[in-house]
Amino acid sequence: MKLLLLLVARLTATPPPGPTEAKSRFAMLDDVRLLANGLLQLGQSLREFVHKTKGQINDIFQKLNIFDRSFYQLSVVTSEIKEEEEELKKTTNYLKANNEEIRNLSLEINSKINNILQERTQLQTKVGTLEEKLQGLSQSMVPPEQIGEISTLKDVIEAQEKTITNLLQAVQEQHDQLDNQKLKIKNLEEKLSNDNFQDTMEKSMESDPSSPDMFEYLMVNSTGKETRKSNLPSDCSELYVKGEVNSGIYVIKPNHSEPFNVYCEMTPDGGATVVQRRIDGSVDFDQTWEKYEKGFGNLERDHWLGLQKFYGIAQQGDYILRVDLEDWRDGKHWAEYRFWLDGPSTHYTIHLSQFSGDLADALANITGIQFSTKDTHQNQNCPRHYTGGWWFDSCRETNLNGRYLWLRAKGRAMRRKGIHWRPSTGPSFSLKTTKISIRPAPSTSERHILTRPLRTPG
Repeated sequence: MKLLLLLVARLTATPPPGPTEAKSRFAMLDDVRLLANGLLQLGQSLREFVHKTKGQINDIFQKLNIFDRSFYQLSVVTSEIKEEEEELKKTTNYLKANNEEIRNLSLEINSKINNILQERTQLQTKVGTLEEKLQGLSQSMVPPEQIGEISTLKDVIEAQEKTITNLLQAVQEQHDQLDNQKLKIKNLEEKLSNDNFQDTMEKSMESDPSSPDMFEYLMVNSTGKETRKSNLPSDCSELYVKGEVNSGIYVIKPNHSEPFNVYCEMTPDGGATVVQRRIDGSVDFDQTWEKYEKGFGNLERDHWLGLQKFYGIAQQGDYILRVDLEDWRDGKHWAEYRFWLDGPSTHYTIHLSQFSGDLADALANITGIQFSTKDTHQNQNCPRHYTGGWWFDSCRETNLNGRYLWLRAKGRAMRRKGIHWRPSTGPSFSLKTTKISIRPAPSTSERHILTRPLRTPG
């Protein structure tokens, strides 16, 4: 552009006087050629810019079309869910009607059985009378008519006994069927209540931008929703028992707690509640005590569930804490502990026992240790110098909430600031991904459970 302006200035300038007029005309012609060349280059640049802009506009239209298709598919899925919900309601009403019919039929059968029992008693009385007559006539010839009457009565009694037996069996089958129908109706009602509550909470979270984040407790006060709350599972393992087999975000309600969202990991062995996960470093884990107590992150990816919720689940019974790790060589490892957690008055002191796994035990030293963050620093200012909240015993030991390093750290100081598993003996690991989950301890191992000390209210 500067070249074009320079050429235009030279063309419009007044030629100098003198005998060199022919030479000046040739110089101006060269300038015209240069100007033409510049204009051609400018036109070519404009053409390329236009083509590039058209390509970008086409990309935008393609993305809009993809968004429209996705929105249409989501609308179709929503309609299907509503139709399934209506069918489920119809099925529940139908089962209730069948339940009433079966109950009336059972009452009618019981009435008939009572009548049959009365007739049986009368027949037994007649048979007793005939036996007395036979005993009186034992020394004389019994008339053929009485023998035929006795045989007929015996046949009638046997037929009545068979009928009574069949009726009793039919009544028992009806009672069993009635119990099964009641159980199915109860399960359907619970499932319908839970699904409606889950859908209500998810829709409210998606539709209202000002709704509380995923780590807030779900306060519900209306009478109808309180009933649904009472049907919510206490943890992810209970969801698995009720038939949920897909991993994802669910609402649970531990004992003495308001409902809240968790990520449930469903495997063939059962359901586990994910307490912590590190995948890609998208969430900063160098947070305050308030954040670590409440929870933060994205439940479907990197997150910390929150010490309050962690304690609310763990205080319900005996639990297993599982740690899954992946190092930068794509090696996967695991470790499990029996554990229990004290309340907020003790800064969520953790207690671990019965280690198992393919890793060296790196958490043995933290049992009986309080949780620390950069603004509480219960132990040696470790969170302040080494980032993240953890049960710090020594600043050089394991820290799964440290800084996420996208490459394997070089240098001991940098590795200490990152996510690492460092036992007192055995190999240490600089980690790419981590996951901490909890599940109820198996009932068959109750004889191995440590005797817990009495917990102070916290």
